[in-house]
This record gives sequence, C-alpha cells and structure tokens, in this order.
Amino acid sequence: MAVAGQPNSGKSTVFNMLTGARQHVANYPGVTMEKKSGTYRYQDMRIELVDLPGTYSLTSYSLEERIARDFILHERPALVVDIVDASNLRRNLYLTFQFLEMGISVVIDLNMMDVAEKRGLEIDAKELSRRIGVPVVSSIGNRGKGKEELRKAIFEAYKGRGAFKPFRIDYGPLEPSLKVLEKQLLDNAHLSASYPLRWLAVKLMEGDSEAQRLTEKHLEDPKETLGYVEAKREEFASQHNEAPERFIATRRYQSADEITKHSVRKKRETFLTLSDTIDKIVCNRFLGPVILAATIYALFELSIVQGYKITAHTWPLLAGFKGFVASILPSPGFLEEPFLRSLTLGIVDGVIAVLNYVPIFLILFALIAILEDTGYMARVAFILDRIFRHFGLHGQSTLPLILGGVFVGGCAIPGVMACRAIKDERARMATILIVPLMNCMAKTPLYVLLVSIFFVQHKGMVMFFIATITIIIALAVAKALTITVLRRKEGAPFILEMPPYHLPTVQGVLRRTVERTWLFVRKVITIIIAIAVIVYILISFPGLSEQRKAHYQTRAGGAIATFFEGIEGSRYAPLFEVPGLMKFMRYWEGYKKARMGAKGKETKSAVSEKFQSRNPEFFTIVKPGRDKEARKVNTGFKRLVSLRKEILREKREEIISSSYLGQLGRTMEPFTRFAGFNWRINIALLSSFAAKESSVATLGAIYQPTEGGEKTLDVRMREKERGYTSLHALAIMIFMVMYPPCIPTLIMVKLESGSLRWMFFAALYPTLLGLMMAILVFSGGNLLGLSGIEAMVGFYAVAIAITALMALIRREPKIDFGRR
Repeated sequence: MAVAGQPNSGKSTVFNMLTGARQHVANYPGVTMEKKSGTYRYQDMRIELVDLPGTYSLTSYSLEERIARDFILHERPALVVDIVDASNLRRNLYLTFQFLEMGISVVIDLNMMDVAEKRGLEIDAKELSRRIGVPVVSSIGNRGKGKEELRKAIFEAYKGRGAFKPFRIDYGPLEPSLKVLEKQLLDNAHLSASYPLRWLAVKLMEGDSEAQRLTEKHLEDPKETLGYVEAKREEFASQHNEAPERFIATRRYQSADEITKHSVRKKRETFLTLSDTIDKIVCNRFLGPVILAATIYALFELSIVQGYKITAHTWPLLAGFKGFVASILPSPGFLEEPFLRSLTLGIVDGVIAVLNYVPIFLILFALIAILEDTGYMARVAFILDRIFRHFGLHGQSTLPLILGGVFVGGCAIPGVMACRAIKDERARMATILIVPLMNCMAKTPLYVLLVSIFFVQHKGMVMFFIATITIIIALAVAKALTITVLRRKEGAPFILEMPPYHLPTVQGVLRRTVERTWLFVRKVITIIIAIAVIVYILISFPGLSEQRKAHYQTRAGGAIATFFEGIEGSRYAPLFEVPGLMKFMRYWEGYKKARMGAKGKETKSAVSEKFQSRNPEFFTIVKPGRDKEARKVNTGFKRLVSLRKEILREKREEIISSSYLGQLGRTMEPFTRFAGFNWRINIALLSSFAAKESSVATLGAIYQPTEGGEKTLDVRMREKERGYTSLHALAIMIFMVMYPPCIPTLIMVKLESGSLRWMFFAALYPTLLGLMMAILVFSGGNLLGLSGIEAMVGFYAVAIAITALMALIRREPKIDFGRR
C-alpha cells in the first residue's frame, strides 16, 4: 500500500508511526530519489507501506510527481493512504481528487488535528467521509495518536474494497469531450486494461505530456485521438476564454470548497498563529538574512568544523584497521613491497579516506533533519530564491553551496548529497555541477602554500579573493549550464509553502540520520574500491627499468653493508642476520608508532613494558641507556633508517615521474605552459584528481630537499622554481578553483544524477574552463606586463561583470501556474 500526500502534511511522520523500526531505504529504479518502505502486522495480515514523495499534484512537472504517479499506475498498490493536513483541507483535497480519478482505493488520514484545533477548526470526519466517498480517520502523527484507528481503517478498507462509492468531479462543458475520449481509448485493449480511462482522458485534456506519450505508445493510430484532443482544447479555450487545464484545476478547487463548507466548522476567529508571529521576524526583509547567516554559520561550524575535530578521534580507529590489514599481508622488504600488499593498502587508504567523513555526515544529516522538521528549510529557500533564480538556481541551492564551501573550508561530498532536496530537476542538476567549484577544505593547503611563497605582503587580500571568486564564477556557470546543456531538463514551478513550525522528534531525526549515512557508505565504498585500483595502476606503472632498480638496490646494499661494518664484533650483531634486519626494522617502527600515539607518562611506560616483554634484546637496542654497544648499534641503525627513507623517497619520486600519470604530465607540458604549468605542477594537479590533498603531498615528493631535510616545502619549491612569479601562482590557484571534483565527489555526482554521462561532464567542463582561465590570466598578464596582484584585481572585475550580465539573461520555462 502507498502512503501519499502533499509536502508538509506529516506524511513521513505517519509512515514512521505505522511501521516503527521495520523500514528499508533504497532508490527508485533509474533515479536517485529514496524509496522508503516499511511493514507492520495487523490481525492475520502483513502490510507493506511505501512512502511516496510528497507532491501537490500528479502531473509531469517534477520528479516527485512522476514517481508518485508511476508507482500508482504501474505498481498497482492495494490502496493509497492519503495523508491530509487537517488545517489545510481545501488545498489537500486537490491531490485527493486525482487519486480518486486514478481509480485507486483511498483511505484519508486527517493528520495534524492539533494544528487544526489551534486554528479554531472543527472537522466532521463522518460527514467528510460521506461526501467524498472514502474512509476518513483523524490523527496527530508526531504524538502517535490515531495509529490503531488508522491501521484498522486500512485493514477494513482493504477487506471491504468496493463498499464505498468515491466522489466524482463533474467537469461540466468538458464532459462530452471526456466521454468521447474514453470511448476511443476503450477500443485499445492494453490501455483499457492498464490505465483508468477517465483519468487518462482528463490528463489528455489538461495537455499532460506523459498522457500524450502513453497514447502515442499504445494506439496504432494516435494522430486521430491526439488531433481530437488538440481541437477540443482549442475549441474550449476560444469559447470559454480559459485554458482547459486551468478550468479543470478550478473545478477541483470548487469541489474542494463545497466539501469543506459542509465538513468544517470554524469555532472561533483566529488571528496570527505562532508560526505567523515567528515568520514576522525570521522572514523579515532585514532580520531574515541575518538569522539565515547565523543559522548557516552554525550549521557549517557544527557539521564541517566540529565534525573534522571528531575525525581526529575516529581516524586512529581507521588507522588501526589499516594497521591490522597490513599485519596480515606479506611483509615488506628493505626497498621492495609485495604487489598484493601495496595494492591492498592502496584500496584500504581510499576506503578509510571516505569513511573518515562519516562523523561529518552524521552531524550534517541530523542538523538537516532538524531544519526540515522545524519548517525552517522552507524559509531558507524563500529568503535566497530572489537572488538565485536569476542564475537558474533555487533558494534550496543554498545549503549544498554552503556545505561545499562558499568560503574556504567546506566539503563537496555532503554538498552534492544535499542537492536531492531540490525539487526542480534543472536547478538540482545545475547545483550538483557547481558545488565542486566551492572551496573544499582539501584545496586550502595548496592555496596556503602558494600564498606563503608568492603573496607574502598580500595574504589577506588573496585569501579574500579565493573565498569569493568561487561563488561569483559558480553563479555565472550555473546560468550558462541552465540555458545550454540543461535546457531540456524538466523545469517546475517553484511552489513554496510555509509549513507551521514543529518541534522535531528525537526518533525521527535519528532514524533519518542513520538511514542517509548508511545509504551513502554502502554505495560509495563499492565504487571506491574499483577507483582505487585504477589510481594505483596509473601512479605505479609501468615502474622502473631493471637498470634503475639495480641502482637503488646497489645504494641500499651499500647502506646495509655500512651498518654491518659499524656493528661488526658487537654481541648484538647476530640479531641482525637474515631475516633479523627486517624483523628489527618492523619492531623499531612499531615501537616508534606506538610511542607517538601514547599520551601521558603512564601510557608511554605501558608501551615500553609491552615491547620489552615482546623482545628484551631488541628493546635494549631501541632504548640503550648506558649500554655502549647498544648505543653504537642504535646510532648506526638510525643512520640506516635515514638512508632507507631517502632512497625510498627518491625511488617513489622516480616511479611517479615515469608512471602513466607522470608521462601524461610531461605530454601535457607543451599545452599547459601557456598557463604557466611545468610537468611537475601537472603531476601535482593530476594526483589531486584522486584527492585534492594529494597536490601538496605530491609537491613534497617532487621538490626534495637538496641539503638535509630541514628546509620547508615552500622554501624548497621557491629554490627549485626560481623563474616562477606571483603570476604563475595566481594561474595555478585559479585552475584549482575550477578543479574537477575528486573521485569520491564524482562518485556522489554519479549517484545523485544517476548517470555516468553527467559524472564525466562534471570532470571535463571545469578542467577545460579552468585551463582557459589560467591561460587567460598567465599569458594575458604576461602580455600586458601585469604582476600577480594586478592580474588578480583585473580578473575579479571581469568575473563580476560577466556574472552580472548573465543574471540579466532571461530564459525561464513557460509554465501555466493555473494548473496548481
């Protein structure tokens, strides 16, 4: 059975009340929208409920409308439990009439009766049931009142189907045309068996595109029927000076008025409700934006900032899991690491990098659920829609952009996930495609590095530029996308209802938080494993030549020989005979890691006792004290460890440079030099595709210290790239602003868009656009003799001007709001 209703009618609350914890969340086939189902038992029957998306109507404007309508038409539920907001009966009956026209059995649940009573409304459920011809039950879903009565009504309605005679709207002058259409459609066996013919006739007269598609698909000669429909629509419009769809909507509301008049009595005059009073402040022209900014700041602070702090406590658990996996894999050699070990640990690194975001998602989804349940999310959309609609977006695009990082420090993954709340398909896709342009926290290290090298005197100014240029560019890009590649996407009227404020329930918030987080984790991890394998291959193969391998082995052999010469004759020397050297190496690294993670004297002492009991002789070398021989071995081994790290670092740098990724970086250099990028910068930017944090880590591997290891990366990079100027740095930062989404974010784009095509597009368009911008800044700046700061100011001014011009372009879909 289906649970349906208009948005803000308490539909999901009633669904949770009926099913309790026996729920399952998946996705509707082919789309990203969640399909929530649940079960309960009543007497001898197991009843399954499917919570349909909230929708005002059953046309083909939005994804929610299409899903709800297709589920009823094709899945054929036994009946529909229609959740009606008792305080807005007239408006809610508009949807109820459409259920009845579809020939489905209906049980009406008058929910939110407490709100209706506060507004002085008294509803006669029996009279309403008599007039509309279906069972009617009253409930207060958020308090659990009416649960048993509703369960009983559902059971009896199913057992006694056909006992009620549903209300039928008389469409007056349209009735003759509807009867002719029904007769024509009746001749087709498939249509008459699969769809309610009166419903299909009404939808055709409304000009519904899906009804037309069904007719074209199933009729042998649809031109006759569709021609008749078009002729009658034009005839009606000319005779009545009104479109048929507007007339149909009016008759529905007139019928709702008539039923409401005889079923609802107003006990007293009501003035401003509590919600109205709150909205005078929350939606105030001046105070509203201030409150919104504070709310957004709190949301960002609690989910992103505090969530990242929590990851400091969860990361050791994930690192411990990696350590456990490493312990059961083949052990590494002095220089060589077994393929199985390196590949497996590469996959584990990719998975735990995503799992590290779980604390953020738990907090984020909980806060979003609270904002949704209180009713404030609708106010957010109301306040910002006036600006965003000029760029093809909605007020509901605000939250995803904030989470993505309008200012430095967001994360694109939760930003993309938050887009599913946007009802308009065109605006939703535009938002998904621009969220990755925001300043996620992973981009920040590269910004800070370049600013500290090339913009020492203007740090604040440059960081302000970075923090604001992203949203400026993103708005212009969103408008460009909506009038080009997204122009065929379904638009929808932005219907905004201000629901009354409610106190969210702890159970409801926790349930949705866990459901949404688990759905994310389950889907993403499976794809991450495949992607991690691909990245590993690109950055590790084809590997070094035999000659270069021999070179590193010779250096390693020399370092080991020097170590053994230094400890020759020592009583500890036999401990390092094969395989003693690597056994001690693992013991040494394990002890150092354990001591580093220990806090406090007692914990450090416990670590020492544990390792001492494990191998007393090894421990004497690690902690030699006054033992001269042990101190000598300790000193020699430290030197060996240092040499090993240096050899491994150089070897890894050469592997990266000669890998498929490195070769691609060198191949790109003839083109990227116009943007100021050499092959080393290309490799760093390419490595960021896996995770943007990789850019600085890769630069650290490429720009090795020339004298010892005491110099910082910014100093080493400045020495290596002596010809680099602030103009080079500006071009790199602008490219990073437009950098394509990292792999985890691209996976979320695939999941939310439901298409690999959009995932590839999300990776391609910002790459090309970012490269064009970087070339414009670098080559144009050089041509004009501009410094980095001068070019930055000029670019900023041009970006603002282009965005302002884009806002003036109007290309809105022609929508007849009378249908609503």
